[in-house]
Order: sequence, then C-alpha cells, then structure tokens
Amino acid sequence: MSAEANPATDAELLAKAIDGDRPAMTELLRRSGPIVRARLASKMSTVWQSALDVDDVMQVTYLEAFMRITSFQPRHEGSFLAWLSLVAENNLRDAIKEMERQKRPNPRNRVQAGTGDDSYVALVEMLGATMTTPSIQAARGELKGALETALEKLPGDYAKVIRLYDLEGRDAAEVAKELGRSPGAIYMLLARAHDRLKDVLGTESRFFTRT
Repeated sequence: MSAEANPATDAELLAKAIDGDRPAMTELLRRSGPIVRARLASKMSTVWQSALDVDDVMQVTYLEAFMRITSFQPRHEGSFLAWLSLVAENNLRDAIKEMERQKRPNPRNRVQAGTGDDSYVALVEMLGATMTTPSIQAARGELKGALETALEKLPGDYAKVIRLYDLEGRDAAEVAKELGRSPGAIYMLLARAHDRLKDVLGTESRFFTRT
C-alpha cells in the first residue's frame, strides 16, 4: 500500500519536525497554516488592514516556527495549532504596537544612523547592552565586528531590515518597498529581528547577557 494511502498523522509529523525533519514541518504548516491565517484575519481590524498584510504576518510566523520547533514540547492534542496561533498573534500584536508607537515616536527608541560606527553603537545601546556607554564607545571596533558576525547568522529578511532601517536610517516606507512587504510588516520584522539579534549576541559577545 502506498504512503499516500496512509498519510502521516499530525502527531507523527510533529514528532519528526521536532527532530529536525524539515519536510515534515513543511507539511505540518501546510495543514495548520490556513486555520491560523483565518483566525488571524478575523482579529485584524479594518484600521490596520491597509498597512498590514495578513500574509506578511504568516510568513514571519512560519519562519519563527521553523526556528523554534526543535524546542517545542507538545502537551496535548492540538497544542501545535495553539502554539502556532500564539506565535502569529504575537507577531500581529507587535506590528500593531509598533505602528501605534510611530504615531507618537520617542526619539530615544529610534537608532540614529551616523557616520562610521555610530549607527552600530546606537543599535547596541537601543537593544540594551549590558556595558556602560563609555565602555561601548571605547570598544567600537569589537562591537562592529560582533554585530556583523551576528547579522550573518540571522535569517535573510531579519538581517536586511536591521541593515536598512537601523543602520542605514531609512524610513519604514522605503524599507517596505525594498523588501516587498507591507509597511506594517517592517515593524513586525524589526521586533523579531531584534529579538534574534539579542539572542545571538547574548551567546557570543561580552556586550550582552542572556535573560
């Protein structure tokens, strides 16, 4: 009897995905993704639909799911669907939160692109370096090298959005056009990219400690 006649159950796919089987994870997302997308779309108000595409949220959600699945611990039937829905909802929430913040921007929350290594220093300070500002200023060369190494380890879109928005100082509309994303997706990407960058720096640099 062919494998197609007896497709793997969701539980079997999940077990394989947790063990690092990417095709199994792809199939699991193919089955669960439409359900999560429908739930997400129902929660998006018309106010935000013009600035944020639900498919952008889902793309980032799938990427996060691939990166985090090996640490996922299923507790009951349906736990994967609940987890994926939560990841998607968190992405949507962060995108909306950042768009709201842009209406009343705090200059301290925006990296100021400058000449030389200034934008790298500003990025580390914004992310929450554990060192004092004078110490960071004194270690610019090391800091830039650590950031460049960390950026190379991020997913492509995460590294691009940090380079374009944080380091080059472009506005969200420009970055959205460059990456082919909705404007609201840029803030969501930034939130996730900053999280991942802090994780990488926390394991490899003296500028950060893991929390």
